[in-house]
Amino acid sequence: MPRRGLPLQGRVRWLFLGLFLLLVLLLFAYLLECTPPADVSLVLPGLAGETYGKEYYQALLQEQEERHLNRAASLKRQIAQLKQELQEMSEKLKLLQDKKELPGVQGLADAKDQEPGDLLEYLHSQIDKAEVNTGARLPSEYALVPFESFTSSKVYQLEMGLTRHPEEKPVRKDRRDELVEVIEAALDIINNPDEEDGVEDDMPMQRQTYTEGHFTEGLYRTERDKGTLYELFFAKEESSSFRHVTLFRPFGPLMKVRSTSVETSGMIINIIVPLAGRVETFSQFLHNFREVCIQQDRRVHLTVVYFGQEGLQEAKSSLEKMSREESFSNYTLIPVNEEFSRGRGLDIGAHAWKKGDVLMFFCDVDIHFTLEFLNTCRLHAAPNKKVFYPVVFSLYNPAIVYGNLELAPPIELQLIHKKDAGFWRDFGFGMTCQYRSDFLNIGGFDLEVKGWGVEDVHLYRKYLRSDLIVIRTPVSGLSTCGTRSSVRTS
Repeated sequence: MPRRGLPLQGRVRWLFLGLFLLLVLLLFAYLLECTPPADVSLVLPGLAGETYGKEYYQALLQEQEERHLNRAASLKRQIAQLKQELQEMSEKLKLLQDKKELPGVQGLADAKDQEPGDLLEYLHSQIDKAEVNTGARLPSEYALVPFESFTSSKVYQLEMGLTRHPEEKPVRKDRRDELVEVIEAALDIINNPDEEDGVEDDMPMQRQTYTEGHFTEGLYRTERDKGTLYELFFAKEESSSFRHVTLFRPFGPLMKVRSTSVETSGMIINIIVPLAGRVETFSQFLHNFREVCIQQDRRVHLTVVYFGQEGLQEAKSSLEKMSREESFSNYTLIPVNEEFSRGRGLDIGAHAWKKGDVLMFFCDVDIHFTLEFLNTCRLHAAPNKKVFYPVVFSLYNPAIVYGNLELAPPIELQLIHKKDAGFWRDFGFGMTCQYRSDFLNIGGFDLEVKGWGVEDVHLYRKYLRSDLIVIRTPVSGLSTCGTRSSVRTS
């Protein structure tokens, strides 16, 4: 009997041991199931099954550097504005201290009687400070407060941070209500014009009612010590005539500044492009130029200033082919046998125009623009009054953004305003719309600068220190490809 019990006890021990091991395996499987998998590709991009070269990490470093530059520029703007506010508050405090108190009850009553007039005078003084009618002289590019642009459904903004995007719908109710109120107020002004609006002589049949569907674009910016300025544009379908309404909210109710008509049918844009080599990129530029400027707009003149001999014949042949196929002769090719200089090329193109004053668009060969941008260019520049400096949306390198695809999509499909597609290049001042007369009066470019860069900043600072209004805002219809930095370096 004892001998038969020993095997039974051994079996029981093995059974308990097996159950224990089974429980351990179940516990281990449970832990594996509940632990989230680590995304190796987010931690170490080179370990995600793809091999990245030196160019990839250089692009990442460059992107991080550009973000730091954007942040630094934003902080400098805020510091400059705070200094200006401090100076103005000090001056106001000094005036209050110097002002004598009015004696007696009668003086107090007189002061109360003057309050409405003083308030109206104060509100109008805020309008004068907000660069509505004339520009304010600024010390540098960091002191300018840029506009944000918007349509009836989208807002294009520079300051993004962690939660905001280059293009957004006005999700917040207060922002949405603000823009709706502004559009409705502008429509009421247009549809019920005053005598000062300059449309009192129009026939009743010509006064067509404008609706929200006729709103094309708007700009707004808020300055902490002044208020919010709004510029709104309306147009009928297939019309080159725009209604322009300017509104101002001096931290109070909206105030009408003016309402005018803008006729753009006779506004020719002289698009000036400095070029050296880059035949394939120039071919892509002409494709965009055909579709937008020739087939849709036709109120343009193309001036190409070509440096050197390499690729000159190819560029000339491309222009002649476009001219034959599109019956378009409004172009000028200016060969220059010099070392490439962007400022020199734009200066030559500006002086080559001999037909009086003209609206110029300084453009690079890797820029892609739309028909809407051409209208924006015409609306935001005025001779002896204002110049337009749009902020370009710079697309990231398609080889990185679309690295998982065999071929990157066409440029038209890449034009999406998202964080993972590109960023607003608010430190670039090369693309600008300004009249030839203003360019010549301000002194033009610094022709000592060779190659790319710096010359645009010098010209921008000249305008900031003048009496002209500088319109600076992101625009949806202007973008550049993601290889621009490497091209400029080369």
